[in-house]
Amino acid sequence: MQNNVGSVDRGLRGIVGVALLLVFFLAPPANVYLYYGALVVGIVMLGTAALSWCPAYGIFGIKTCSSKTED
Repeated sequence: MQNNVGSVDRGLRGIVGVALLLVFFLAPPANVYLYYGALVVGIVMLGTAALSWCPAYGIFGIKTCSSKTED
């Protein structure tokens, strides 16, 4: 697996993931789909931030990390 998520992207994913998990754990479940959706998306966001790899980016050929060239 080659990294395809840059540092700014990782930071934003981490913040959004933590925010969604806080919504899941602290907010009352008004809508069950949104409630558990926040849990799933929050876990996925934290996972992609931790691994620096996003499967969707791999499929579409997107890379937000800097490319290192060897001279």
